[in-house]
Amino acid sequence: MVEQSIWMQKVAADPGHSHWYVERFRAMARAGDDLLGEARLVDAMVPRGAHILDAGCGPGRLGGYLAAAGHQVVGVDVDPVLIEAAEHDHPGPRWLVGDLAELDLPARGIAEPFDVIVSAGNVMAFLAPSTRVPVLRRLRAHLGDGGRAVIGLGAGRGYEFGQFLDDAAHAGFAQDLLLSTWDLRPFTDESDFLVAVLRPA
Repeated sequence: MVEQSIWMQKVAADPGHSHWYVERFRAMARAGDDLLGEARLVDAMVPRGAHILDAGCGPGRLGGYLAAAGHQVVGVDVDPVLIEAAEHDHPGPRWLVGDLAELDLPARGIAEPFDVIVSAGNVMAFLAPSTRVPVLRRLRAHLGDGGRAVIGLGAGRGYEFGQFLDDAAHAGFAQDLLLSTWDLRPFTDESDFLVAVLRPA
């Protein structure tokens, strides 16, 4: 049995956590906050009509934008409350409840490979540590040979950047580009955020 993610441990401890998270982003959207920088970066990486996996999609803000831009989007999240919000707020993509450590989309009738896999919102930091490499391996398995994965991770969340990059290498990825923000600022030793653009090794 797969170890429960840190996210689902939070939900077990506070059953209202997922609803709070959904409403937080809805309130930010109503206030006019820019919540789509990650999606704009991904959109710029692929031609129109690309096959995109939003891994750890949450309530669907990125996948919804990318689908509206003309891409074929599948979003997967372990939290059914977040998937329900994605279905309500962003109809269009295929939203699925699922554990990334056991990801097998062909078994669920979804064609692969994907052109891009995006994992924003510190998804990697919310995984159970024992599932980090298995999740990265499952993502690699769903990516086309010419595809890329774009993964964002903040500092101070219990998953050091160097360890993440080592884990990605063990899972079959090579580094294409390391950034410190979703608006393309270079990554340095002082950066407190990592946006890793990875390709199959």
